[in-house]
Amino acid sequence: MTTTLDVRRTRPHVAEVWLNRPDVRNAFNDGVVAELAATFLALAEEPDLRAVVLAGHGKAFCAGADLNWMRAMADYDWAQNKADAQALADMLWVIHRCPVPVIGRIHGDCYAGGVGLAAVCDVVVAAEGVNFCLSEAKLGLLPATIGPYVIRAMGERAAQRYFVTAERFSAAEAHRIGFVHEVCPAGEIDAKVLGLVGALVANGPAAVKACKLLVQDLAGQPISAALREDTARRIADIRGSAEGREGVSSFLQKRPPAWI
Repeated sequence: MTTTLDVRRTRPHVAEVWLNRPDVRNAFNDGVVAELAATFLALAEEPDLRAVVLAGHGKAFCAGADLNWMRAMADYDWAQNKADAQALADMLWVIHRCPVPVIGRIHGDCYAGGVGLAAVCDVVVAAEGVNFCLSEAKLGLLPATIGPYVIRAMGERAAQRYFVTAERFSAAEAHRIGFVHEVCPAGEIDAKVLGLVGALVANGPAAVKACKLLVQDLAGQPISAALREDTARRIADIRGSAEGREGVSSFLQKRPPAWI
């Protein structure tokens, strides 16, 4: 266990990364930002890893920025503010580009930068009663570094509302606008996450990584001749791979594939 994160290995091929500052509702500061980036960079190098669960200890998933960190920012000059924001932007990118899927387990409140952490997850499960809020405008700020991921996750139209109003919105609303994939009673969230983890681990490890990258690379792109050629190349590559051949063979022979 580290100071700000609790990294667990409770089952093969899976890492759990828990925000571990329950006394401040898992609000993050520059230390948390650095540790999240370092942790996900290290996880990205693990060849046997197939899934990551991002969660939070205590009553909230993440309340956004730590108040003491915000007080320190008040005395920053422009260069210090830029460096600080760049570190946050880089951390979000590292999680977003983690080679394996990241499942967000969201309980309690999820505010400001916490919404950004949820947005960089590939699959998000929220407990009933969770409140989300992009609260930056209330403080005279804006959700800039998290913005690209939040807009992709909830859509431009919903972002136009929640960025400027800084209203709280429920887990049910987050599900309605597509920001959250599943909403369940709080007592069932671990079972729901476990089911998703099981689905990921049952699939071809290289195929899952390639699928995640495919979505990120294709989203928003025009369906051009170059894109069509790229998709054809990708399927040819994976069909000819050892995993692709094993997957098809096991299906035809009606047996489990070697990776299970």
